[in-house]
Amino acid sequence: MPIDPTIPAPPAPLSAQVQSLVSFLDHEAQPMIVLDPDYNILAANDAYRRQFGATGKPFIGQKCYRVSHHYELPCDQAGEHCPMKKARQLRGPDRVLHIHHTPRGPEHVVVELRPIFDEHGVITAYVERLSTVRSASARPSDDGLVGRAPAFNQALAALQRVAPSMLPVLLLGESGTGKELFARAVHATSARAGGPLVVVDCSGLSETLFESELFGHEKGAFTGAAVRKPGLVETAQDGSIFLDEIGDVPLAMQVKLLRLIETGTYRRVGGVETLHANFRLIAATHKPLDAMVARGEFRQDLYYRINAFPIRLPPLRERADDIALLADSFLRRAGGGMRTLSIDPEALAALRRRAWPGNIRELRNVLDHASLFADDGVIRVAHLPAAPALSGPVPKAAGGAPDDVPSQFAGTRSELARSLGISERTLYRRLKRHGKA
Repeated sequence: MPIDPTIPAPPAPLSAQVQSLVSFLDHEAQPMIVLDPDYNILAANDAYRRQFGATGKPFIGQKCYRVSHHYELPCDQAGEHCPMKKARQLRGPDRVLHIHHTPRGPEHVVVELRPIFDEHGVITAYVERLSTVRSASARPSDDGLVGRAPAFNQALAALQRVAPSMLPVLLLGESGTGKELFARAVHATSARAGGPLVVVDCSGLSETLFESELFGHEKGAFTGAAVRKPGLVETAQDGSIFLDEIGDVPLAMQVKLLRLIETGTYRRVGGVETLHANFRLIAATHKPLDAMVARGEFRQDLYYRINAFPIRLPPLRERADDIALLADSFLRRAGGGMRTLSIDPEALAALRRRAWPGNIRELRNVLDHASLFADDGVIRVAHLPAAPALSGPVPKAAGGAPDDVPSQFAGTRSELARSLGISERTLYRRLKRHGKA
């Protein structure tokens, strides 16, 4: 009788070592699976079955990349980082952020893979731990971070690495790239999530006002100081402080800020009592701080203190694949639950052709403007405010890669993706849809 290739072969009997491992994993609270070296899922614990097991879709004996990504090839052959390949090379654990298909739709998942060795040092299996990222959404969302483009995922993966620690985080990026949302995600993912997040806008504050706002002041410290006022540092006790546009902090105040960060102590304006601060520092700027240091406009010692873990936030032009997702999210928010808004394909294509110097903030403003003219709830090209178009190649709309492109292109898959202005992962999905992957 011929074998049906669409039906997975029954899994091989588990070794005593793997059986013991599976029994242990069932007591783990986090979703975990056991894989063999050929990517087959051998077993899963209860937490995995509850969170990732879809009704009527068996996964035991299936390839992990088919279950998680709906790929026909391992992740590294589809433009992804494959943790199993890396763990095999390192003979040690590897960790990566992926977007997985789940019963709820696509979700960001942190995957940690660890090899299991037999008594001869041969890898016999892998244990994979999966942690769903709660601080961002790979689907349209009413609030928070939204995205799934490779550049966005890279920044999100860095955030997941640093958030549980106490290291200062420096968010770098152009205006409008979502630095405050990232700061809120760092705080919400940290051990201080139960404490306050205090936002300090450093731009436009004079030296005197900055010191008073940050450290507070005593009664009678200056004209108009009728009562003692606690500063934002005191308000942020046991929480986090977000210093937005830290590059605008007056040079004379930078030494006091450095002392606060290094010693955890400060004094109110007009006070003599030494107070102790307890907060996690998150800072952000769109300015080139390293160049400012070279010009003497920013203290070098302060720069090194805040730059312990820099995260670059990508501009919108590097996230063309996210424009539709972001637009859908903003239109949900603009509707406020009372009105359904959508955008037609031509208007969406027009949005992809824009240069977006104001990044995500500009996209939100454009959609807010256009929604006022969409009387039937559909945003069209005529509703969009005028804006300069991209000067370079126009990014292709999703699904817009012509069928004959692969046959005409002689380069590699990564070179083809770059020529189309899309990620290699997106190219793989499109080629697969056209039967050419």
